[in-house]
Amino acid sequence: MSTFLLIHGGGDVGWYWHLLGKELRARGHEAVAPDLPDGDDSLTLDDYADHAVEAVEAVAADRDLVVVGHSFGAYTASLVAARRPVASLVLVAGMVPAPGESPEAWWGATGHAQAVRRQAARDGGLTGNEDPYTAFYHDVPPELATDAMSRERAHPSPTAWAQPWPLDAWPAVPTRFVLCTEDRVFPPDFLRRLVRDRLALVPEEIAAGHCVALSRPAALADLLTDAPCRPAAP
Repeated sequence: MSTFLLIHGGGDVGWYWHLLGKELRARGHEAVAPDLPDGDDSLTLDDYADHAVEAVEAVAADRDLVVVGHSFGAYTASLVAARRPVASLVLVAGMVPAPGESPEAWWGATGHAQAVRRQAARDGGLTGNEDPYTAFYHDVPPELATDAMSRERAHPSPTAWAQPWPLDAWPAVPTRFVLCTEDRVFPPDFLRRLVRDRLALVPEEIAAGHCVALSRPAALADLLTDAPCRPAAP
C-alpha cells in the first residue's frame, strides 16, 4: 500500500482532496493533503516543497510515497520528488514547468492563451470563461463548487509566482500525467502537446473538468491506484 501526498493548486487548500482521500483510504492507502502556507508574500516554491515534505514525513516511513500535484501544484510536487525518495510522481491537469521557467512566465511560454482562444471558438466560449462555475466547476455539484470557492486563499505568493523553477531537469522518478478531457482551463489538445514536448509522455485521460478530485473522485482514485507508471523522461 502507498501514502499519497496530495498537493493542491493555486488559491486552493488541502480540502480540495477530501473526497479523493476517502476513496484512497477505502482502498487501503493513506492520504496526506496539507494546506500549503499563504498570507506571506515572501514565501518561495522551495518553502512550499519543504512544508509538503514535513507534512508527510511522519506517516510515510513504511509505505511507498506517491506525490500528486494538481494544476499549479505541479511546481511544488516536482520539487518534493527532488527532495526525498518517492515511488512515483503524478500530475493531474498540471502546469509542467521547464528549467528556469517561473509560474508567471509559464502561461506565455506554453502558448496557453492562444490554445484557450482556439478551444473557446470551438465550444462557444466555455473554455476560459470568466465564470468559475463554467470554467472550473462545470461538472462539480453546485453546492460543492460553492464550498470550494469559499475556501480560496492567497496562494501562491508573488515571490513564488515570479520564482524560476529551480531544477535543471525533471526529477528522475517514474512520472505520470492525468489529463482531464473536459478541462476548460487547460484545453486537452494544449496539454497533450505540452506533456509530449516536456515529459515525453502520453497522458492518461479521464472524462472530467479541471477539478476532477471534486467531480469524479472514485474514478480518479481507481486511476491512481490501478494504472502503471511510466519511466520519467530522460
